[in-house]
Order: sequence, then structure tokens, then C-alpha cells
Amino acid sequence: ELTSGRIVAADPLAQPDRPPLARTVAPGEYPVTLYQAFGRIAAASMRFAEGKPDHWELAVLPGQDPATLKDGEIFGYPVDAGLGCYMDAETLPLIGEREAQLQAQKPDADINYYDDVLASDLDANKGTYALHRPVAGKKGNVAVFWSGWGDGFYPVFWGLDKDGRALVLLTDFSVIENADGRREPKLQ
Repeated sequence: ELTSGRIVAADPLAQPDRPPLARTVAPGEYPVTLYQAFGRIAAASMRFAEGKPDHWELAVLPGQDPATLKDGEIFGYPVDAGLGCYMDAETLPLIGEREAQLQAQKPDADINYYDDVLASDLDANKGTYALHRPVAGKKGNVAVFWSGWGDGFYPVFWGLDKDGRALVLLTDFSVIENADGRREPKLQ
């Protein structure tokens, strides 16, 4: 559920206050698909419209310019808790609200969002993903998923049609080497 269309792609535990991507989409409900390879989540995508992308563009935060990157460098997001996610920027404060609710229920406890909230959501899906709603009854959810090999730094791409309209957002968790087709293997 994207309530504003401003998408946050991040590790929801390691960088919960990450700013949204510079490009926005229309608010709405969009499907998230996980792609597996070698028993791991290799990529995650959010689909906004049907069709095959005409071209791909690196997703950036406001102020980031792909033209400033050197060969082999990328923009992306750091993962330190082994998780990635897609959520609306307006959903971010709901995570804080849920933490405050937990702290009020257990004032002397040390609250850990993963252990106290997310783990049970993930366990319901064999630990690989969850469609997490931080506050029951409030619009805004978080698509949470394991990140490929775990911790690392992962790029996000927009799949655009010929008119530059966003069809899909894709996070590549670097499970499949050279899967983007930029480097062809040398034939001997």
C-alpha cells in the first residue's frame, strides 16, 4: 500500500529513517514479487503497470546523480539486518508508533522490533518474507524480505517504458552473477 507514492527501499531495521527514492509513483496498491535462485531471494520487484521495460535506470535518492559514479560504483541501500523492504514514506512513522505501543505495554523491557514484532510475521512465511502492517487498522504496510546472501549493499532499478513511465521497481540482491547482461562471458 503506497499512500503517498514516495517509496522507501531499505533495510527496515538498519536504516529505518532512510529517505524515499527521488522518483515517485501514483498512490495505490501494487504487487511485490520475489525471485529466488540457489535457495535465496535473488531480487524483489514492485509492479506499477503491465509491459516490458524499454530501459532501466538506477533508482536514486534526492541529490544523488548517477553521472558522478565511477565505473563499478552504484547507488543502493545498505543491509545490516539481512532484510530489505519496500514501503511508503508515510508508513515509516507507523513503525515508531508500534514501538511506542510495545514500550507502553512493557515499560521496563528492552524492545527489539525484529524479535518482538517482525520475527513472527516472517516465521509465518518460512522466514523469507512478510507483508507487515506496523499498526493494526491503519493504512500502510511494509513488504519485508530476506536479502539474497544477507548483509551487503544492493542497487535498486526502475524499469521504464519508452515514455519514461515507471513499470517496475527492482532490487538486485547480487545472487546471480552477471544477471544484468552488461558483461558477456568471453568465449574461448
